[in-house]
Amino acid sequence: MENECPTLVLYNGNCPVCDYEIGHYARYAAKTGLPIRFDDLNSGELVHWGLDADTAARRLYVLNDGMLASGIPAFLILWAQMPRYKWLGRIVGFSIVKPVAVVVYDFVLAPVIYHWHLHRLRKAASEDPDHGFNRKR
Repeated sequence: MENECPTLVLYNGNCPVCDYEIGHYARYAAKTGLPIRFDDLNSGELVHWGLDADTAARRLYVLNDGMLASGIPAFLILWAQMPRYKWLGRIVGFSIVKPVAVVVYDFVLAPVIYHWHLHRLRKAASEDPDHGFNRKR
């Protein structure tokens, strides 16, 4: 994977929650000139991440210094790169807070958001059974 930016973020731009939160971080990074690149998993560049779309849609991924992190560890890396959010990373990174945050993200937030994503995909498929393809027989 090309590493033109020290920190690369992979998120689901079709998810309203993900798009809102990561969009906020992307605007902040652009405004302040932070070397962070934000990749929408729906952009077609997913192959460079070594993840399939379903895996990528399940959680946030961050690549930093050649290391791929997901979930809360990914957020901690992202927040550490952003001066406005370093305090949040410090709090969530505390030895008492981090395990709780990991459990909440891994077993509550990420699964709920992922199932919401699957629901939107099923709904879109039922509204457009050809998925945009014109099938004539």
